[in-house]
Amino acid sequence: MNKLITRIISGVIGVFSLWVVMFMGFINGPGIDYGAVLIGALFLAVSLVLFFDFGSINKRSLVILGLVVLSFGVGVYFYPQLPEEVASHWNAQGQVDDYMGRFWGAFLMPIVSLVIYLMFLLIPKIDPMKENIKKFRKYFDGFILAIILFLFYIYSLTIFWNLGYRFNFSRYMIPAFAILMYCAGVLISKAEKNWFIGIKTPWTLSNDKVWNKTHKLGGKLFKISAVIILFGLIFPVYGFYIGIGAVVFSSLFLVLYSYLEFKKIGDK
Repeated sequence: MNKLITRIISGVIGVFSLWVVMFMGFINGPGIDYGAVLIGALFLAVSLVLFFDFGSINKRSLVILGLVVLSFGVGVYFYPQLPEEVASHWNAQGQVDDYMGRFWGAFLMPIVSLVIYLMFLLIPKIDPMKENIKKFRKYFDGFILAIILFLFYIYSLTIFWNLGYRFNFSRYMIPAFAILMYCAGVLISKAEKNWFIGIKTPWTLSNDKVWNKTHKLGGKLFKISAVIILFGLIFPVYGFYIGIGAVVFSSLFLVLYSYLEFKKIGDK
């Protein structure tokens, strides 16, 4: 998309950031609302990044930005209907075990999504190996979209729960988590060497062969982990532990694998 359109979108986001501060400050009562200021500042940061050409707008980026804005719209619409104390965390058995205030319950997840979007704009521009990121950029964009969709899905479940609907939260989360891990596997298998994305150990960053072999294996392990996570639907009591265990094992094994491969190459 050309620079003129990008800067027009940047201006719209800049104006929107000011509206956010005023409107959200209004719905949360008189005085300085630091939550609203934070949200406005993040939107302003996105606006500045786009205006000064640190980031770029393409179709995938617009879809991601649209989902982020939609999540804020959901928060604004349902805010008056939410309880003062919003259920915000569920244990492995799907039972609520933590709460937060209504403002943060309505807007924390959209804020996290906005921060991720800002990182999405910046990383391909500031990485010293950004030319390598261009080689797998569509997979990076696809993974960011998967993360935002995952967060929006979890956010929607949270809103529905706090509106009075009841369901096993953990059971509903398992398929989405499995899809996210599969997307991570796709990204890992395609990632070229860089400083921000992928399996970054001292050994992968020091040797191209180690990077390539570790990421090829990593892509397979995360895809396998995604399938294992789905077993949580069959064994719901252990679903959380099965999912987290598969991901943690894969991550730790890949760190060890990268070291052993580096050592093997060094010993030749």
